[in-house]
Amino acid sequence: MSWEGRLQLRYARDGDRTVAHDRHEGPLRVLQSLYPEGGAICHHVLVHPPGGIVGGDRLQVDVQVGEGAHALITTPGATRFYRSAGEPATQHAHLHLAAQSRLEWLPLETLAYSGCAAENSVRFELAAGAQMMGWDLLALGLPAADQPFVRGHYLQALEWPGRWLERGRIDAQDHLLLDSPLGLAGQRVCGTLWFASGSALERELREALLDGARACAAPHALARLAGATSPNEGLVLLRVLAARVEPAMDLLRQVWLHWREQAWGLTAAAPRVWRT
Repeated sequence: MSWEGRLQLRYARDGDRTVAHDRHEGPLRVLQSLYPEGGAICHHVLVHPPGGIVGGDRLQVDVQVGEGAHALITTPGATRFYRSAGEPATQHAHLHLAAQSRLEWLPLETLAYSGCAAENSVRFELAAGAQMMGWDLLALGLPAADQPFVRGHYLQALEWPGRWLERGRIDAQDHLLLDSPLGLAGQRVCGTLWFASGSALERELREALLDGARACAAPHALARLAGATSPNEGLVLLRVLAARVEPAMDLLRQVWLHWREQAWGLTAAAPRVWRT
């Protein structure tokens, strides 16, 4: 049996508080609104009760952050694309940010099981003055359980229309991509963290974000497999490869927290669900 799930999240500024409204169809929803940092920032945990995505499942998340609002969205655990009998399993997120709003899109890792036929995309649009941080962390197979990614494929797209597009298909039989030094170099975990601004970043801040990411990566165990770049004046990226999820996630979290303080003056506030 295939599942179709849709979730709409709307955030609005009400005085000094961000309030949220959600609407869902099927097995995709958020838990209650949380305010561990005070009323200005609404934390939400996105849950998918079936626990995994199989062939034929279609999940759609639509997020709108109103002017001046600030939301943080995460998940309680990994997103799992299981083996498919033929039909693709799809998950698409569309994120829309109004002027002067902020969004932190921080789902935990995605696991692509051997034999999956998966499509996963994130598309975001930023009005002038809006800013967001987001990450994507993918593990091919289950490295910790010695279950390699030997069959199937995974299609990934990260898109900021007109500004940034990364789209790629990873096939389990594409050994040139998976094992070449110009591809994944034998690593089976890859991650991207981004800071995006609807208005051009001031040069000083852009350089500070790059320097901060490099300072976090330099002493890290994954230093030789990580790099920070800025492909345009509104975007800063950190990329990392790893053999396991945990060290890659550790680096992403470190840089996210560093950027949060550098750009927004916010102290560390890791979602509580990550500690359970």
